[in-house]
Amino acid sequence: QVQMVESGGGLVQAGGSLRLSCVASGSIFVANTMGWHRQAPGKQREFVASITRGGSTNYADSMKERFIISRDNTKNTVFLQMNSLKPEDTGVYYCNADIASANYWGKGTLVTVSS
Repeated sequence: QVQMVESGGGLVQAGGSLRLSCVASGSIFVANTMGWHRQAPGKQREFVASITRGGSTNYADSMKERFIISRDNTKNTVFLQMNSLKPEDTGVYYCNADIASANYWGKGTLVTVSS
């Protein structure tokens, strides 16, 4: 059974950086597209970034200058490097992956950016 497990969230001051990681465990297949979404308090979940198995990336416009998505296919792991963090980046960050025609989501990791 595939499980997505995020890590790396925490409390950071505005202007700081965090690196999130997410591993898709329990799969014998390399994930196709992997990505990140986030949900701020009181708001809907929104797309952050995605990366294909070949390394092509896609970002939400408001994050493309500050966030970098990458992955390690040998470990079915996706990363999100977040720089110049702002208080409005606060929220729960979820990773997801398309594996063998199914979509899997993690339970999320909380990022809190203080002003």
